[in-house]
Amino acid sequence: MKKIIFAFAVLGISFSTPAMAGGDKNHVAGLFLGGSNIQDEFDFSYGLEYEYKFNETWGVGPVFEKTNDAHHGDGVTVKLVSLYGHVNNAWRFGLGFGEEKVGGHHPHKEDLIRVSAAYDFHIGDFGVAPTVAIDFVDGERAEVIGLAFTRSF
Repeated sequence: MKKIIFAFAVLGISFSTPAMAGGDKNHVAGLFLGGSNIQDEFDFSYGLEYEYKFNETWGVGPVFEKTNDAHHGDGVTVKLVSLYGHVNNAWRFGLGFGEEKVGGHHPHKEDLIRVSAAYDFHIGDFGVAPTVAIDFVDGERAEVIGLAFTRSF
């Protein structure tokens, strides 16, 4: 899994030259607020996300997300790197690879694959994006829904 994350990082860096960049605002930082449905428990989730857009269609970036009350209060932390495809100025689809860490008395880490979709409403450099994601972890799945509040720079 670390090799896959490394490959995505190298891919992102290789496309991050100014010649490949699309427009003046290639960076998008966001704050995510929402909830995660893990094993039929729906708990509050929050996180940070970043995307470097190397052209109008493709971007890459890390995601960090916490769900403190998941797994009966043990908490879950998700760290991943996503490749994003932009169909137009509003729709963004993602495919990410990373890990889920469960805390508590028996902490452990599992590999994670995330598939996501968001619809960005833009107000100048700011955006609000209703977001839906499905995480696949160790043969199980978790749904994540919420809003991402973004700023382009």
